[in-house]
Amino acid sequence: MFGFLKTDPKKRLDQEYKALLEQAMQAQRSGDIRKYSELTEMAEAKKAELDQFSQS
Repeated sequence: MFGFLKTDPKKRLDQEYKALLEQAMQAQRSGDIRKYSELTEMAEAKKAELDQFSQS
């Protein structure tokens, strides 16, 4: 009955993925390559989760 109140997990993962990529870009622009690498790695992990969720 209240299914419309539940958040879509795919949408949440996609938003987190995009936010991590944005943070990574800002880190790269500021010259913090180590942080850029860490954030990019985290974003790729989110993308893998999203891809697994999409295949199911």
